Amino acid sequence: MMANNSSIEWTEATWNPVAGCTVISPGCTNCYAMRMARRLEAMGQPKYAGLTRVTGGRAKWNGKIRVDQNSLKAPQKWKVGRMIFVNSMSDLFHEDVPAEFIASVFETMRNTQQHTYQVLTKRPERLSEFSDEAFWPDNVWMGVSVESVDYAFRIDLLRASPARTKFLSLEPLLGPLPNLDLDGIDWVIAGGESGPGARAMEEGWVTEIRDQCTSASVAFHFKQWGGVNKKKAGRTLEGRTWDEFPNEPAASVTA
Repeated sequence: MMANNSSIEWTEATWNPVAGCTVISPGCTNCYAMRMARRLEAMGQPKYAGLTRVTGGRAKWNGKIRVDQNSLKAPQKWKVGRMIFVNSMSDLFHEDVPAEFIASVFETMRNTQQHTYQVLTKRPERLSEFSDEAFWPDNVWMGVSVESVDYAFRIDLLRASPARTKFLSLEPLLGPLPNLDLDGIDWVIAGGESGPGARAMEEGWVTEIRDQCTSASVAFHFKQWGGVNKKKAGRTLEGRTWDEFPNEPAASVTA
């Protein structure tokens, strides 16, 4: 599955060589990908068949993982460079994804230098399996999800990886994140949870993160306030949008 014109604010396209996942921490509770997988299965897409179960009236991952060999070469079809989010419907570093398949995904990314790839994981423990710097092409950005202080340890594991560009996805933001260690981090995305059962996010949590990024000269991107109606809630923070990306000049708080 590969999709152009992604609705995700910080990317342009998605590429899913892996489908399915396992709930691993509180940030997974209302994951949109679980609902989407159930919907895609109902639409007759075999790639997503049998990956979720319904409990409490909602789709949940059942832990099954499906690798898609047929999708490995898909990025080669796009000759014009795009920013591509890898595995919006799974986690490339899930413990059940074979190391050989991860290496094949990286080979595709290495061979399509026209694209910039954004890989995001909640399982940075596996990054140590791929510690050879030659494994990591410069067009691959590696990130970790951190929803609360209980999972800030993921940042240290990311920092130890050989990825040239490292980023944090603080979404869904479920609590304050004071005293972030942003050494070696190039980009921070923050955002509230959206969809059914969305948990509230406080403005102070976001401004504190923004201020830490500004002080550390780290690019800051505010994705959304979230809520049941995320479009109505918008994505303006203190009167402006924050759409910074790595390797671009950072804006000031008063801009």
